[in-house]
Parts: sequence; structure tokens; C-alpha cells
Amino acid sequence: MRMVFGLVLILGLGLAGFAVYMTKGYFSDYQAEKQRLEAIANSMVETVNVFVVKNKVTYGSKLTKDDVRLQPWPVDSLPEGIFTFPAAETEDGKPGEDLFPKDSDKLRSVLRTMEAGEPVLAIKVTAPGKDAGITSRLSPGMRAFAIQVDVSSGVSGFLRPGDKVDVYWTGHPPNGNDGGGNITKLIESGVSLIAIDQSANDDIGDANIARTVTVEATPQQVAALAQAQSTGRLSLSLVGVGDVTVIDTGIEESQTTLLGSGDRKCYRNERKGTEVNRIEIDCPKQ
Repeated sequence: MRMVFGLVLILGLGLAGFAVYMTKGYFSDYQAEKQRLEAIANSMVETVNVFVVKNKVTYGSKLTKDDVRLQPWPVDSLPEGIFTFPAAETEDGKPGEDLFPKDSDKLRSVLRTMEAGEPVLAIKVTAPGKDAGITSRLSPGMRAFAIQVDVSSGVSGFLRPGDKVDVYWTGHPPNGNDGGGNITKLIESGVSLIAIDQSANDDIGDANIARTVTVEATPQQVAALAQAQSTGRLSLSLVGVGDVTVIDTGIEESQTTLLGSGDRKCYRNERKGTEVNRIEIDCPKQ
């Protein structure tokens, strides 16, 4: 009897030891898995769902819910003007803009071609219910003005909507102080193009010789451009991408100066309120 009791005791102790061993191993595995999951969680990037296009969409097409899908995107690298779901709050705490307004069937139009998987940005689509025309590209308070061009005045057809140009006027000065010759004068600098001929599509492939270009301008600039176009010839000079150099619109070249006859004269414009005075200055040395 004592022998049986001893065997049972030994067996019980063995089972208890084995159970302790297994439990210790289980907790070790649990701790290791917990640490692994915590490491993964710490390395994970916070994301938000954004709208991207399923397939290529082109200028002028309507953007529908069937054209887009949701894609997780890192919160720290969201492009400006991106559409999220739900709409992200703005900096002042107000709700952001929905890509598809609630309780509305008004759709946005595509302003720029987007490839499959590309995120939808506010700059690439119109407001809900608007067509992809010139009016959709005008900033508040700005106006559209058409300038007649040809192969020489229009930079050989290399202009695109979205480009910036300097506008030069060539004609006879009204005061006649140039001995009967013409002058060329910079009248507007860094003006934005919003359409070429009748198209606001900036995905134009080849160079096309335009007959008109439409620029975005203030009402005051429109008045100046209209007066200049009616009294002389306008030429455009393409501004480089990213060039933010401020150009003095007092730049002027006369026919007599260019051809070397007569005294060279240089001027600058001085603005006082709404009045602009043309003042003669010393010419820089050549």
C-alpha cells in the first residue's frame, strides 16, 4: 500500500513539474509574441483613407463613385487638397470638403488627366456641378482676357494652360518723344494662362500654333491689356517653371536706341495711388 502511495506521489509530483514547465514555456512564448506585436504596433504608420482613381481619367470627364476607390495613405504625407473619407478637418477645425457632396447628384469634372492609382486632388477637379471650362480656373476676383497671337508672338506654340508669361507691347508712344520710332515695353509680368484657343486642357501633347490665348488678370490689368492690344502689338515671353523673380514693368526699349541713333533714354514707372508716372533715369552702362 505504501509503495502504491509512493508511486502515486512521485507521479503527481512529476505531472506537477511538467505542468509548471509547460506553463512557464507558454508564458515565455506569450511574452515574446506580445513584445513582437508591440514592436509591430510601434512601427506602424497612422493612415487615413483617401480617394484614388481606379483607371485613367481624362480632361472634361465627369468623376463618378465608380471611378474611384479608397486607399490608405500616411497621415504625415497627405498632399495638399487631397480628398479623404471621412473628410478631414481643416486647420481651423472645420470639416473638410467631400469629394461627393451628401444628398446631391452634382458631380465634379476632371481638369487634369489622372492615371490609375493617382490620388484625387482639388486642383485636378472642378467644384461639384461645374464643367471643365475657363470659369473653373479663374481665381476669386480675377477675369479672363483673350490676347491674339501668332507663331512669333505666341512663343512658337509652346504655351500651355497653367504657364506664366510676360506681356510686351510694341507701338508708337503717344507723346512722340522717340523721334517717330516704335518702342517695346513690358506691361505685365507673370500673367497666368488659363486657355489656349478654346481649350483649357493642360494635357496638350504637341506644340500647336494658337490664334488666341486667354490669361487670368485683375480688372485693372484687363483694362491695360485691352488698351495695349488696341494701340499696338502684344508679344508673350514664357516664364520658367518655379521662377518667382519680380520683374520691373518699367523695362522699355526704343527703336532709335536699339539701332544706335539718337541719345539713349531709360525710364522707370513710379506708382502713386492709382496714378503711374513715367520718370526718366540714368541708363545702366552697357
